[in-house]
Amino acid sequence: MIQYKLIYFDVRGLGEVSRQLFHLTGTPFEDIRIPRNDEKLWKEFKKSTPFGQLPVLKIKDSISETEIEIPQSSAIGRYLAKKFGYSGQTPEEEAMVDAVIDQFKDFLVSQKQLTLAIRSKKSEDEIKRIIDDVVNPAKKIYFEALIKLLEKSLSGYLIGDNLTWADLQIADNLTTLKGFGLFVSSEEPILSAFHQKIMNIPELRSYLDSRPLTML
Repeated sequence: MIQYKLIYFDVRGLGEVSRQLFHLTGTPFEDIRIPRNDEKLWKEFKKSTPFGQLPVLKIKDSISETEIEIPQSSAIGRYLAKKFGYSGQTPEEEAMVDAVIDQFKDFLVSQKQLTLAIRSKKSEDEIKRIIDDVVNPAKKIYFEALIKLLEKSLSGYLIGDNLTWADLQIADNLTTLKGFGLFVSSEEPILSAFHQKIMNIPELRSYLDSRPLTML
């Protein structure tokens, strides 16, 4: 029997898509959430992580007693998506799913500046400057790329006719942007319809309704 243990901070962040893949497929896993403000606990975990960062997925075969650790959020997400059948139906779809994930990560570079400014309690003027000069220009490129894919889609998903982990990642990011006030449903009807489609997946509803509410 394969046992899974996902270690990440107590936020959605870069561990959320992997959590959703487990819940989506009904696969048991140990969801270890380290409080962000518990520096002592994090330092203990950090020493034992492959790259000194989170998330980390530990996979143990209870029969052979072998265990491996996979670091990096995209590597974990891609591994689970392929294992559970959410990485795309063809090599071409898989490549496009990876492209969407890369587009998200490009945008995340700008979003992180806003997150850090909020966490470090920068002034309202500085936060507004970051939104206007950094986040919004990057968001425009990001949203335009997503909308192009959705306009061509007959399924309502970003790639192909089936749900992929790219859909989960983008929908969760839209949830974050909505919390920041940077994604207004009435202003982005195509993205709003997509967001609602993913959020209302029956296999995920129970988890989404009960998960801890976090900024990220």
